[in-house]
Amino acid sequence: MGWVGSTVTAQVVTLLTAPQGLNACVSTLALAESATPRPIGQSQILAQNVPVELAERSTHVQYPAVSVYCEKIVNQLKEKFRNFSGKAVMTIEVRVSQDRLDGIENQLQLYVDATTQVLDQNRGDWGEGMYYAGCYEAALGPVKHGGQNFIQVGKVSFEVGVSD
Repeated sequence: MGWVGSTVTAQVVTLLTAPQGLNACVSTLALAESATPRPIGQSQILAQNVPVELAERSTHVQYPAVSVYCEKIVNQLKEKFRNFSGKAVMTIEVRVSQDRLDGIENQLQLYVDATTQVLDQNRGDWGEGMYYAGCYEAALGPVKHGGQNFIQVGKVSFEVGVSD
């Protein structure tokens, strides 16, 4: 079952880094709000579930940072004679950091909105037995000390149907 989490995670990273992915959505939303967000490089979108504190201690982190990971895999055996037919519960975690409190929440909301827009654009069949219905849940955490002085984390969780 480990292939489910890694395959779906790789697909989500591919969607986020695509030409019409996260940076394109950030640019579109920034124009509407007259904001100037920092672009997200491909090296800033990682397929890993690492807490902020550990990431900052072990590597050089560039902000904004995006982590994609599978929280849970559920084999519901919905389809007879399949090895796996169920869902993968995925999370896209967006982290922003800056030296002042002013505007950090607006910046995080912009990146979380762009993330949900990427998901909205990619409803339906993802190939290789993966299907995204379009539902998601977004949560914004409180501002904490860390990163470049202050850090705030937003999480977008969603389910991907998988059958093999």
